[in-house]
Amino acid sequence: MIILGDIGNTETKICLVNNKRIIKKIIIPSKGKNIHILNKYFKKFDFTKLKKILFCSVVPSTFRKLKIYFRKKTQIRCFELKELNLRSILKIDANYNQVGSDRLANAISVFKKNKNFIILDFGTATTFDVLVGNKYKGGIISPGIKLSLNTLSDKASLIPKIELKKMSKVIGKDTKSAVRSGFFWGYTALIDNIINLIKKEIRKPFRVFITGGFSKLFKNSIKTKTKQDFDITINGLIKASKLIK
Repeated sequence: MIILGDIGNTETKICLVNNKRIIKKIIIPSKGKNIHILNKYFKKFDFTKLKKILFCSVVPSTFRKLKIYFRKKTQIRCFELKELNLRSILKIDANYNQVGSDRLANAISVFKKNKNFIILDFGTATTFDVLVGNKYKGGIISPGIKLSLNTLSDKASLIPKIELKKMSKVIGKDTKSAVRSGFFWGYTALIDNIINLIKKEIRKPFRVFITGGFSKLFKNSIKTKTKQDFDITINGLIKASKLIK
């Protein structure tokens, strides 16, 4: 039994994994008073069965809290992904210190020799990561959809909180439909354009994986055929956990 976790800017996903299979998934806020929530889930958990603990994290303060929490429960060391020798799995042709470990976990999850991938993650930021064979080439970070939408409604007095929906028409007839259209078709165009620019720059064909909450909304709207995988990060951590001896 191993514990794997993905600490994102908004939420933290913690999974119990047995024989490479996710058997329990816990989601808590990444910030605020979040650790006490874990007591409910781990109250009857037998920590003697635990073999490894591995997280990828973009919120160092939350990782420190979780590290302390698990240290009190077990003597097993709690690793952050970038503490491991990832270069033994993946060639990294980018600034290692500045690549989020969640993005490296995604790359580890999908990479295959002689195959090329673009991983599109609809998180707090909308990120694109480029993988050519077993080489991580870098990526693109663009504004997150929910963050941008909330900022717009916070800053513009006459724009209410809006839930995004798929739009069939471009021209909106009221404020809500106009904003929905702007975000839906605007991000669709952004995604299509960035994918095309990546293909033009690398001059190779790519398979595209999408993940994150808004991937459902855009899956059938962008021009490129995609594969959706909500557990791509955790699956990357499963592969990387083999590096812990």
